[in-house]
Amino acid sequence: MVTSDFYCEEVLSGKTEVERVYETDNVLAYYHTRPFYPVHIVAIPKKHIPSLTRIDVADTAILHELLEVIQKVALEVEEKHGACRVITNLGEYQESKHLHWHIVSGKSYS
Repeated sequence: MVTSDFYCEEVLSGKTEVERVYETDNVLAYYHTRPFYPVHIVAIPKKHIPSLTRIDVADTAILHELLEVIQKVALEVEEKHGACRVITNLGEYQESKHLHWHIVSGKSYS
């Protein structure tokens, strides 16, 4: 099982530069560094939260802010490209153990 946290270790630390799409004090949305779709944006909380099923009650406000950012970005993608998906992964499907959502449009490259 992979236990790395690419988002804290690379993106939020500044080691890996990203093209920002939308940012608040607590949330960052940016273009995926290795996209699987023609449009592939990732939205993350800036605070480490392991996954959707591991959210602490104290993080409710951050989760609400994250969902607001996801909604804004998804609306822009939907309006520009006609459709989008909003995806999160859990367990073995979640490669990086930091809550993150993919906002994607188009057919997967894989």
